Amino acid sequence: MAEELTATILVADDNPDNVALLREMLEAATYTVVTAYDGDEALLKVAETNPDLIILDVMMPGKDGFAVCRRLKKWEQTRNIPVLMLTALQEVADKVRGIEAGADEFLSKPVDMVELQTRVKALVKAKLYRQQVIEKNALLEKILNRYLPDEVVAKVLEDASLLKLGGLRDFVTILFADLTGFTTFADSVPPEHVMETLNQTFSRLTKIVADNHGTFDKYLGDGFMAFYGAPISSDNDALNAVRTAVEMRVAFEALKQEWGDSPRSQLGLAVGINSGEAIVGNLGSERMMNYTVIGDAVNISARLEELAGPGQILIGQATHALVEDLVVTRKFGEVQLRGRSKPVVAYELVRLFKPA
Repeated sequence: MAEELTATILVADDNPDNVALLREMLEAATYTVVTAYDGDEALLKVAETNPDLIILDVMMPGKDGFAVCRRLKKWEQTRNIPVLMLTALQEVADKVRGIEAGADEFLSKPVDMVELQTRVKALVKAKLYRQQVIEKNALLEKILNRYLPDEVVAKVLEDASLLKLGGLRDFVTILFADLTGFTTFADSVPPEHVMETLNQTFSRLTKIVADNHGTFDKYLGDGFMAFYGAPISSDNDALNAVRTAVEMRVAFEALKQEWGDSPRSQLGLAVGINSGEAIVGNLGSERMMNYTVIGDAVNISARLEELAGPGQILIGQATHALVEDLVVTRKFGEVQLRGRSKPVVAYELVRLFKPA
């Protein structure tokens, strides 16, 4: 049984007899046919109908076929529509002009109808398959964006070799955020209420990470981890992390105001930030991996977040050195972090100022 293709084809030719002949042939093959009789009308019909294929005569009043084809190939919305050009011109140079204009096929008149049908079917198939690939890629990108940072997705789509285990040493700033009082809150309300609260909180806070060029890493129960400086780095990665923390603190207080007098209004936000060298890359297995950072700088950031109280932002000494001209801090002191033999110096962020 012959395969039937559903497609709309625009036929543009200033000769009504040619248009009628092509319409009859195409409609017999179950295609929907749209017609135009000059170049300007062809562009109008393309805009109105978004056809799957354009059969375009070269010699037409107004804009000729070459001009119409060039215009279509310049527009993002129409550049992937295949163009089959028909002409009585016999010179090789004319065919070259058609190819240079962006035509996908070029047939000379008088046209052999069997050949035309074959070319039309091949072009329609190619267009439909190309559209399927575009749609699947768009869906893939949408799915990946749910689980990976935008910058990582963009790089993976450019170079699939990045989807391998391992990483590289890089200087990054790491941010951990956590809800204080969460255990007590979760014990006092239904689990559906806990899930709703976390989703509302994370929706507000992770947007701020993205707005400040951070790379979201993972959710950690009632908290999350993000880092700055990879896969794209800037001169202000530490500042971006600190700005994120400050904006998150403001946003979380505003969210608590919306919640009003309820058990979740007793929740607080604690943040720990630290900078240093770490391994950045994919951790896990070939089947399931996480784009993340590993290293002592990460552990320090996590421990600082554990020490922070409600509304408190603690930053490590390395981060403090990178942003000290724009912040006012209170020395939190030398703290002995769990799992470390030597204490680290921590600072409590009081205020962040904008550069002049």
